[in-house]
Amino acid sequence: MNSLSASEEKLLARARSNDRGAIAELYDGYAPSIYRYLYRRVGNAQVAEDLTGDVFVKVLEAIRREQVWRISFRAWLYRIAHNVAVDWFRSHSSDDREALDGLRLEADTPGPSAIVAGAWSQAELRSALRKLTENQQQVLVLRFGEGLKAREVAEILGKSVGAVEALQHRGLAALRDLLEG
Repeated sequence: MNSLSASEEKLLARARSNDRGAIAELYDGYAPSIYRYLYRRVGNAQVAEDLTGDVFVKVLEAIRREQVWRISFRAWLYRIAHNVAVDWFRSHSSDDREALDGLRLEADTPGPSAIVAGAWSQAELRSALRKLTENQQQVLVLRFGEGLKAREVAEILGKSVGAVEALQHRGLAALRDLLEG
């Protein structure tokens, strides 16, 4: 069930044969969205950059082994990024994770009060997100942080659209209760 366009197929074929231009094109085309996703998960630019590199090393190794994915190429990348992030979280103490976890919120205005309010909101949101289940966190980050559709999130997580929508509903309700309480 490979949903690649003909141009993506050609690009991957070139990458399999170690064409540096094709490898650079894959990285340039997909790295920004993978970086944003990882940044939203870990909350630290340097860690997100390192993890993005790890994702693409794994992708290149899989492409060269001609490993076949059963979902769209993009969904496959996000699944690898998810696994890399999970591995990173497992290898770091809870204090490290607490300092870095969660979504990044941007202040609406650049004034000092907005910056302070934004930082407080980010910390509060990170704390609340940590209390959700891993699946709820994943769905909320992919749906709202990455702006993906429920169908795309379902492909990435290997779940049905209904399950994703239920996780989203329960996650948002739990998040609202945590932030209001």
